[in-house]
Amino acid sequence: MRRSSIKRETRETRIELELCLDGGDIRVSTGIGFFDHMLASLAFHAGFGLAVKAEGDLNVDCHHTAEDVGIVLGQAFREALGEKAGIRRFADVHVPMDESLAFVAVDISGRPFIVFDAQFPQERIGSYESCVTEEFFRAFAVNAGITLHIRSVYGSNAHHMTEAIFKAVARALRIAVAVEGGVTPSVKGVL
Repeated sequence: MRRSSIKRETRETRIELELCLDGGDIRVSTGIGFFDHMLASLAFHAGFGLAVKAEGDLNVDCHHTAEDVGIVLGQAFREALGEKAGIRRFADVHVPMDESLAFVAVDISGRPFIVFDAQFPQERIGSYESCVTEEFFRAFAVNAGITLHIRSVYGSNAHHMTEAIFKAVARALRIAVAVEGGVTPSVKGVL
């Protein structure tokens, strides 16, 4: 099983996270209701087992908690992948959510990079700040060592747009981490 367990503690957050790329239970508690919903959706649609317990300085805002969860999830993802032998590596997906449409492309390349193109019409979704979506995925991509392109093609509801993005990332990751052979998918022989 491809799994990892990471703990991170700073003056702003305390996070314990377990990830299994091959499935398992999903338990998420960050103190940010909508973010919990998105993380659970990400794990479900990616086919991952995920346990997250995060405590953060939510009296300030949700930024530090979401970003640090992204850091830890990225580290766990990278560790769980190991040598990446046999994975598909690339994937791209479109996901609709009512009036919204999201596009995501991923390359599990070992080269961290993100392009994030989304303009959310509402600043907040409950206690969750819409702009934190980009911070979460940036932290995840950099720490996972992946190239991630995210685009909200269109939409008028920030909740639907964000949910479509999380589900599209999940579906792309599900495809990209699938094992289809034993060879590292690179002419260099290493990712």
